[in-house]
Amino acid sequence: MADLVVGLAKTVVEGALTKAQSAIEEESQLRESAQRDLVFITGEFEMMHSFLNVATKERVENKVVMTWVRQVRELAYDVEDCIEFVIHLDNKTSCSWWWRKMPSCIGTPPSVLALDEAVNDIEQLKARVADVSTRNARYSLISDSGSKPVTQHQAATTGASALGSTAFNMLAEARDAARRWQGLGDLTQLITNKDNTNQALQVISIWGTGSDLGITSIIRKAYNDPEISKNFACRSWVQLMHPFDPHEFVRRFMAQVYTNDCKEQGARVGAHVLAKMKNGSWIIVSTQQLEIASLCVGHSYQPLELKQFSPDHSVCALFKEGSQDYGNKEAKRMACEVSPHLSLEDIHSNNKQEILEWMTNYPLVGREPQMNELGRYTARARMNDSPVISVWGIAGVGKSSVVRSLYYDRMLKSKQFNKYSWVDVSHPFNLRDFSRSLISDHHSEKDPIKECRELLSQHQCLVVIDDLQSKEEWDLIQAALVSRPSASIIIVITTEASIATYCTNNDDQVFNVKGLEADAAKELFMKEVQRKNSSSALIGHDATELEELIFKCGGLPKVIVSIASLLATQTVTLMETVRSLNDKFMHHLETNPEYDSLRGLFDWMYNYFRTCPDSLKPCIFYLSIFPRRHNIRRRRLERRWIAEGYSRDSEKESAVDKAENFFSRLLDLSIIQRNPKFVTTAFSDTRMVACQVNGFIREYIVSRGTEENLVFELGPNCVLSTQRTGRHLIILKDWDRDIIVFESIDFSRLRSLTVLGNWEPFFISKSMRLLRVLDLEDALGVKDEDLKTMVKRVLRLKFLSLRGCSEISRLPNSLGDLRQLQTLDVRHTSIVALPKSIGKLQKLQYVRAGTKFSASTPPALYRRLLEFCTGRGLVGVKVPRGIGKLTALHTLGVVNVRASGGRAIVEELKKLTQLRKLGVSGINKRNSKNFFSAISCLLHLESLLVQLDEGSQSCLDDITLPWENLQSLTLYGLKDKLPLRSPPPTKHLSKLNKLDLEIDTLQQDAMDFLAKLPELCIVHLRVKQPEDGKLHFYSELEGLELDTFKKVKILEVTCRSRLNVTFGSKAMKNLELLKIDCSIASYQLTSLDHLCELNEVLIKGTDDQEIKKALEDQLANHPKKPVVKLAGVPQSS
Repeated sequence: MADLVVGLAKTVVEGALTKAQSAIEEESQLRESAQRDLVFITGEFEMMHSFLNVATKERVENKVVMTWVRQVRELAYDVEDCIEFVIHLDNKTSCSWWWRKMPSCIGTPPSVLALDEAVNDIEQLKARVADVSTRNARYSLISDSGSKPVTQHQAATTGASALGSTAFNMLAEARDAARRWQGLGDLTQLITNKDNTNQALQVISIWGTGSDLGITSIIRKAYNDPEISKNFACRSWVQLMHPFDPHEFVRRFMAQVYTNDCKEQGARVGAHVLAKMKNGSWIIVSTQQLEIASLCVGHSYQPLELKQFSPDHSVCALFKEGSQDYGNKEAKRMACEVSPHLSLEDIHSNNKQEILEWMTNYPLVGREPQMNELGRYTARARMNDSPVISVWGIAGVGKSSVVRSLYYDRMLKSKQFNKYSWVDVSHPFNLRDFSRSLISDHHSEKDPIKECRELLSQHQCLVVIDDLQSKEEWDLIQAALVSRPSASIIIVITTEASIATYCTNNDDQVFNVKGLEADAAKELFMKEVQRKNSSSALIGHDATELEELIFKCGGLPKVIVSIASLLATQTVTLMETVRSLNDKFMHHLETNPEYDSLRGLFDWMYNYFRTCPDSLKPCIFYLSIFPRRHNIRRRRLERRWIAEGYSRDSEKESAVDKAENFFSRLLDLSIIQRNPKFVTTAFSDTRMVACQVNGFIREYIVSRGTEENLVFELGPNCVLSTQRTGRHLIILKDWDRDIIVFESIDFSRLRSLTVLGNWEPFFISKSMRLLRVLDLEDALGVKDEDLKTMVKRVLRLKFLSLRGCSEISRLPNSLGDLRQLQTLDVRHTSIVALPKSIGKLQKLQYVRAGTKFSASTPPALYRRLLEFCTGRGLVGVKVPRGIGKLTALHTLGVVNVRASGGRAIVEELKKLTQLRKLGVSGINKRNSKNFFSAISCLLHLESLLVQLDEGSQSCLDDITLPWENLQSLTLYGLKDKLPLRSPPPTKHLSKLNKLDLEIDTLQQDAMDFLAKLPELCIVHLRVKQPEDGKLHFYSELEGLELDTFKKVKILEVTCRSRLNVTFGSKAMKNLELLKIDCSIASYQLTSLDHLCELNEVLIKGTDDQEIKKALEDQLANHPKKPVVKLAGVPQSS
């Protein structure tokens, strides 16, 4: 977690640096003294930023250093806030010298007073910066060498944390042994191995490399194992005392055998028993000293890794060489279950049985589509002579399980390969050792590298390389072993996306494994409980507490299995344990001794966040603002990141593009996940609209949020506290709206306010002068008067969302005072016009307005919106003249062109050359030519929505649009033809991947046109009356059917009359999700068997189970077994 804190501090310091440099260069109004102070502050922050850039793991885990890092972060926040206030003061302050010469009775304008206050603040900040720098020197946080902090015990402890060469070599040998013997060793199996016929006293030393973490739990697990308890009637556990007393040792030993003996008698009997310990007796010795561990066992010992906690820390067993033949002899010849030299026919029956047992005990849950898709990757790799496939995902997400299932499946059911090998990469990497592991021959005198190369080039091999950690490792492997052409396939497993792409040099050969969805997570949990304890009370249990606990596991199989394994053994206290875990989830996992086996989870949590760039870490912290299971719109989150300064413009990338990349990165890492109600694999290849925060990641972040003083919430368990303060506040639906509690909170440093549920006027405080983000999306009870107060009190807003606040009917003219506003979202409100003052908002980039209404709309609102409605239920807003001054705008919509003045507003739109997304309504014969001529100049336009007025179909004839960059196109109000027929679509619509059409009649020639769009992925057709009542996805040339709609993955059909939908045998071969709206009309679906990749059919607008049953019967023989779901109310777009 320290890495996340440092990453956040670096981002904040970077923001403060940017603001300070801007103020120095641009603001002539600052006094000379303030300019000098800013120069000093900038220099100090540059040094602090450099320190944070080189912070090592040892340094950031030092509590003194972390305290200093937090102080730097808070100071950077304050500097940024102060400078931002100064550089955006009204230009009238430039005349402050004139006002100062006026008599005091005239008074001083507020802008001059504000400048005085700001200059004083800068002087105070300079003093604070100097003090923080002095504090660094006082505590020697940054040494001259740039290494970790200097302490009194540094010399003594320098080598203590690192393994010596002998210990390191021993650890490497132990890990090699574990790889040869099917992964990590097992202490119980070592002791109970039936192949061991040695009846003498035997000793196993348990050695911890660097600490005692995990040693006790491993020994205790074996000590209490039922098989050991059965085979060893006499067992004793003795903790050595220091200095050593042999009599006390023997007495303690025998106290567990003869509890009633006195000290002397126990000592004599104990000595006798120890002397007679033969006949298969065992002594298990625990130590952190390798020399002691080896002496206890004697010469010619053999090491074996039992558990790995980190690259430098493992628990190993040392036992006499030859005393153990660990594992099944046949299985040991398998390269992770199968030797590469064995063809399928040569695999021993025992090995087949072990594979089948593994597949039975560890079945894939919710992963079948992914394994099938990975199988297609291997087939495509062979056809394209591309021998390498990369599989990546965060630690614990189940990458190896997915690949192993495919590996075994091919081994048992396919003849594609005749040799198989699974290699776990050891670290530090050694190519010769790697090659020996690949061929499972550690004793051959031949060159293993040459032997591997011949093997891969001359045979059809399936090779899995697990846990590749660097590009350098791959360079060595590729140069020595990989050749082309090759009939072999290599699957590389890694936790890093950049490494995955580097290995394949082809994005199409990179496979990302994400966390399990909610249903699959629950199924895996229950199967693991069943496997551990078939009589557990958890089986079939549907308690809300249990579902909440599973959700907190975040869809990560490693977490799910660990929690399930522990709970499976609970009986009387089961639900009490579940509730306790829910209340303090992370606290229990990290501190409770009963969960000692889960400590390894937090080792990979470090790796989990280590792979994230520093710029991404503040975005991760920010996710804790949103409650569990809360759906977050993608655009909402990205715009908030930009407002907070987490995503900034740079020379190479805009803030918008950077935020979109951040979102995609978090999705790939399973930090955010898809809404479980709308799950389909199709969304992984398209732009996802909404998400939820991964339950496990959110719990981890929230558990640190309080100590980092960042996010706090007001909810049902809120208590009055003088410590309640922070940068981000969220008010939950179920908070009791206690004004006394609210007014006791310090809001002086608050940067964002998010309200869920009912709004109260007292939520806006005068002390919120630093507020940047005000997010009231879907809040209830917000009125026009409340909005006036908000605008008056929070002048530094950069993000304002009133989305879904239906009682808001107008924006105040004072909105123009929000000079820093970047995002304004008033969609789905009662606002039908933007104020004239909006032209003052020169920094405005994103404006979303307009709404849709239906018969359920309240009568008063219906009458108000009716005059602005374009005839299809879509209501755009009237925009004032002067909108063309907002040249920073890249998103604007929906604008009612007719209501805004027609030709005049079109000329304004023409000036917005940076627009990437535009939505308009009110297009008719009078304004259409001017409108389409104007937007032909918008060369950056990627998304366009056009709503025609009634009877304006012909206005789209012979239009010219900027097709080259269009990726999304929505056309409402068409009659019977498309305006897209010329020029050829493959030339000018090559980027279009989303199409939404509302048309009265869709004819076959229009369908033929759509079929040729090369990149089309999402299609929504709203048809009033199809030709002949049929919608036939089919196209032919000279009597032969063509491959059409090749990349379409999501198809939605809405019709106002009975409709017969059919699919050609070569159409939509990649369709995964089919949506049918039955709210108005009935449908007949035929030829669904042609949709070979169909995963889900969603029937909207009905709860009729008979319709669902009929469709399920129709799909019963479909190879993909698509799921049929009902959605009673159609979702608004």
